[in-house]
Amino acid sequence: MTKIGIILGSTRPGRNGEAVARWVYEQAKHRTDAEYELVDLMDYKLPLLDELHTPKMGRYSQPHTYEWSSKIASFDGFVIVTAEYNHSVPGALKNAIDFLHAEWNNKSVGFVSYGATGGTRAVEALRLIAGELQMADVRSQVALSLFTDFENFNTFKPAGAQTDALTGTLDQVVAWSKALAPLRVG
Repeated sequence: MTKIGIILGSTRPGRNGEAVARWVYEQAKHRTDAEYELVDLMDYKLPLLDELHTPKMGRYSQPHTYEWSSKIASFDGFVIVTAEYNHSVPGALKNAIDFLHAEWNNKSVGFVSYGATGGTRAVEALRLIAGELQMADVRSQVALSLFTDFENFNTFKPAGAQTDALTGTLDQVVAWSKALAPLRVG
């Protein structure tokens, strides 16, 4: 069965991302096309990148890196839930991505973003990163506005159309994960 990790990319106290990621997971777990798992960066306590060697070498020395590597390697694709901080990606998410290399290769990735402008600039940055990591980023995405999908900027209440956008994103992530499977063998 295809396994998709839903990565909660913010570690900020009081983060809006937790409600968004739970919504993504709740919608996804009713599907039968893949297994879905919520992966919260808070659970991994990754320090700023502290490995001696470049991740491309795959020569890890830290227990937290081995744990993170094992988790990410177990998935066929991802949905990254990201905030937009200062026109880009949250630092904790970028750091978590940078810890690894081969574990991301030949896997699909879709994005659910949120922010004043729907988190679209964070997604644009993530698409560049995905390309470097040999990931297939899908076209469909969910862009949640703090003005229309949150009450008082912090209570998540997605507009109805967002569920359709999420369905499209999940459909594409699963399809591409399955299509890329032969590249992950070996």
